[in-house]
Amino acid sequence: MAFERPGAKMGGGRLSSDSAMMEEKTAAGHKGRGAGENPPNRFDRLHLEPDLEFAQADPDDPDVPSPKTELYRDASRTAIAYNQSPDVGFEASVNPYRGCEHGCVYCYARPTHEYLGLSSGLDFETKIFVKEDAPHLLRSELMAESWKPQVIAVSGVTDAYQPVERRLGITRKCLEVLAEFRNPLVIITKSRLVTRDIDVLRELAKFHACAVMVSVTTLRPEVQRVMEPRASSPTARLEAIRELAAAGIPVGVMVAPVVPGLTDHEIPAILDAAAEAGARRAGYVMLRLPFAVKSLFESWLERHFPERKSKVLNRIRDMRGGNLNDPRFGSRMRGEGAFADETAALFRIARAKAGLDRKPPPLSTEHFRRPGWSQGTLFDALGLAGGPGTG
Repeated sequence: MAFERPGAKMGGGRLSSDSAMMEEKTAAGHKGRGAGENPPNRFDRLHLEPDLEFAQADPDDPDVPSPKTELYRDASRTAIAYNQSPDVGFEASVNPYRGCEHGCVYCYARPTHEYLGLSSGLDFETKIFVKEDAPHLLRSELMAESWKPQVIAVSGVTDAYQPVERRLGITRKCLEVLAEFRNPLVIITKSRLVTRDIDVLRELAKFHACAVMVSVTTLRPEVQRVMEPRASSPTARLEAIRELAAAGIPVGVMVAPVVPGLTDHEIPAILDAAAEAGARRAGYVMLRLPFAVKSLFESWLERHFPERKSKVLNRIRDMRGGNLNDPRFGSRMRGEGAFADETAALFRIARAKAGLDRKPPPLSTEHFRRPGWSQGTLFDALGLAGGPGTG
């Protein structure tokens, strides 16, 4: 069932960079979108090609992308997702949304929309599934005795602070639940909207239970606007780092993804700018192009950087064993070969020069508590220093 489409002017303080981002229009005629087409779903034999003439937004309103965004209720009955990947650094995550309006053309999560019978292309950034019940479900799962306190990533797949969050506030409600339980979390985002929730994050920081990683792919707005059309501008992301650091919230920068032949040379400048803004840690991830993302990215290069297309794709193949993607654990996040080694060395040296190579203190589960858990009185009566989950 579709939600009412959010109005062009969302409440809660529109990001200052939004109007500039919406001015870009691709050669395919889609305003404010990263993908220029809807490639076929790899699971379907039939493919519907929509008539986009009837799907365009108001051409006179620069804040409305086209095709229009549609919101749907997500019927998931759990809030916490688990993974067994040795690459990502966490096992549990909360994703309030499926699909992402940021429209990052390279997003490795695009193929997840194919499990919903949709496309990795425009569908991924225009048909957003909303987990309305996520805060309630999260509370229930944290209350369960089976929950073992651990770091939860918000979010591990799509950005929890994409534009619709300004209106719905589901991510904030999830953070409030996590703060009530004092369960540690790490946020990964490309949006300055994360600063809206500084009050909740500051409360968690008192218990060493939160960290934020702001992704910065490029410092060049002309590249960002076509590569990540509805994400915050590079300047806004650096300002988010500055505000979070000033509030005493542990914050770092993720140079992610590194696009070889296009953004890799910016690594030192990104790290210097982030350190100056107050970042205290840094990481990077090499570009990944699973399934249909390969063709989407190739088409995007042809539209926006035709003179660099061959160089970028050849560099990727050099790092991926001759292919455009390598799904193997270990190598998929960094790549292999000479160019991958050069990138790793560049990052390592630049990180040290910027003072971002200090190992951060681990997030703590020491203060986790289950509010009102009745077993606490029993442990008190036995003279024990609190029971499991009583904080």
